[in-house]
Amino acid sequence: MYPVLFRIGALEIRAYGLLLALSFLLGIYFSAKRARSRGIDPNHIMDLSVILIVSAIFGSRLLYVLFHLDEFRGHWLDTFNPFQSDGQIGIAGLTVLGGIILCVISSIIYLRYRKLPFFKFADVLMPAIGLGIFLTRIGCFLNGCCYGIPCEGDGLFCVHFPYNSPAGSQFQDAALVPAQLYSSLYGLIIFITLLVAERWKKFDGFLFALFFILYGIARFIIDFYRYYEDSMVIYTFGSQAISLNQGISLAMVIVGIILILIGYNKVKRTASG
Repeated sequence: MYPVLFRIGALEIRAYGLLLALSFLLGIYFSAKRARSRGIDPNHIMDLSVILIVSAIFGSRLLYVLFHLDEFRGHWLDTFNPFQSDGQIGIAGLTVLGGIILCVISSIIYLRYRKLPFFKFADVLMPAIGLGIFLTRIGCFLNGCCYGIPCEGDGLFCVHFPYNSPAGSQFQDAALVPAQLYSSLYGLIIFITLLVAERWKKFDGFLFALFFILYGIARFIIDFYRYYEDSMVIYTFGSQAISLNQGISLAMVIVGIILILIGYNKVKRTASG
């Protein structure tokens, strides 16, 4: 685990921040190239990307704060202030699904304002989201955050985190499921699957809907092996808990299926009409 990759004087280059920045840069570059080949002005992608970056960070932070209010009582400025009251620089504590939700909302508003087709742009951008998940979850692993539950035993695919990491401080001496690496793997799988599935695209919004289905299923399954505080649990049956993120993931799957059914129904009606 390497939360700090290297230092330049007093400046620390942290693994998570670097991989997050890299995911944004590669995503913008990759999406701009895809846009040009599909007859979309890449400048529109550049403009939209600024909104998406802000929305991703703000939305991820907002959802985290809403379900961790006790953590911020007495120092509410720490919710969005990068200069924390404990002297830490940066914002620790993000819930990715909050960022995805706000990105969808903000992009719909922006594209409608610019009179641009949302689903056409969404299909251009979706593979880059998978690539971003792949990179940022590696950053989570190097940082020791977004960790899994304790393993049963000390198997081959279990990880011991150092005491000075979020995972190590929570579970000292325990081997944990490397949920971050599994999440990174499904990000890569989603990235490749969307690029391949584009060959069979019949309508705008297909890749957007398919991303919702693939991500929702993968996130729902992986989150059974990820550690969550009690504040993030929304339902329990027996000894099994369902997290807020799993609830949102199921909703994403349903929305994705509905969009695909609507899209294919429109294609069928157009062909028969």
